[in-house]
Amino acid sequence: MFVSTHLISEFEGLIDEFTIIEGGKNLLTMEADAARDRFRKIRARFSEIPMLDLSGALNVKQSAREIEILADGNSEQILETIKSFAPEELKSESLSLEEIFVASDILKKAKL
Repeated sequence: MFVSTHLISEFEGLIDEFTIIEGGKNLLTMEADAARDRFRKIRARFSEIPMLDLSGALNVKQSAREIEILADGNSEQILETIKSFAPEELKSESLSLEEIFVASDILKKAKL
């Protein structure tokens, strides 16, 4: 069955494969489980944020003592880098399909 929607959260558990289309062009097509495994959000808090080499990240946001990283298939490498600086807190979670869709501008810049 084919469904076209912006309300991805309502169909999240039913989707086996999805496609993000922008401007009539296929930006990304993946199996839903593979996408959830590939795209991860990593959050870390430090007493003082160190100089981290996060060149493999799709997006990095920093505020005060916290960083939030959007990883594309390289989350284990990024997590190891962060762990080497002994963060106070470290969390990693899969993005939902809706979060992947919302991040499609970032994905487009990464030229997937």
